[in-house]
Amino acid sequence: MRVRLDLLLDCPADAAWEALHSPAVFRAVSGPWTTAESLEPEGFPARWPGGDHRVRLRLLGVLPMGEQVIRLRDESAHDPVLGAGARIVHDEGGPVRGPMTLVRHWHHRMAVAPNPLSPRTRTRFADTLDVRAGLLTPLAWLGFRVFWSLRARKLVRLAPGWADQFGEGRSPAL
Repeated sequence: MRVRLDLLLDCPADAAWEALHSPAVFRAVSGPWTTAESLEPEGFPARWPGGDHRVRLRLLGVLPMGEQVIRLRDESAHDPVLGAGARIVHDEGGPVRGPMTLVRHWHHRMAVAPNPLSPRTRTRFADTLDVRAGLLTPLAWLGFRVFWSLRARKLVRLAPGWADQFGEGRSPAL
C-alpha cells in the first residue's frame, strides 16, 4: 500500500535536497514519536552518503520498534507529480529486527523540484512510502499514514530555515 504526501516547502530546492541528506533533519521530523539511534561505529554522519546505515528505532523514545537499515540511492528522474527533472532520494532498506519486521517491503521516495511559480524560494516535495506487511498491510498503512501526516507538519515547519542552514559553508546541524 502507498502513503503519499505532496507538499510545498518554503525553501529553495537545493536546500530541501540537502535537508533530505541530513540525519539531523531525519531525526527532527521523526520525533518525538519515533527516536533513532545510529548503530554505526562512527554514529550519524553530518550528511548521509549513499549506502547502508543501521539505526535502532524507539516509539516515544521508550518502546523498542527494532532495527532498520536505511539504504539510500539518489537519482534524477521523472516523478508522477513533479515531472521530469525531479531529484529523488530512495530508501530501499527496511526493518531487519524487532516488531517492524512485519513490514516485508519498504520503498521510501522523497522527490524535490523547484516550484514553477517561485523557483528560487519554494520547493515541490513528494513523499511516498510503499509498504507491504502481508495480512497486516492495511493496519501498517494506517499507522504510517498518521506518522507521515505528523512528519509533514514538521517538514513544513522546518523548511523555511533550510536555506540558511544548508547554504554554502554552513553546518548541517539543526
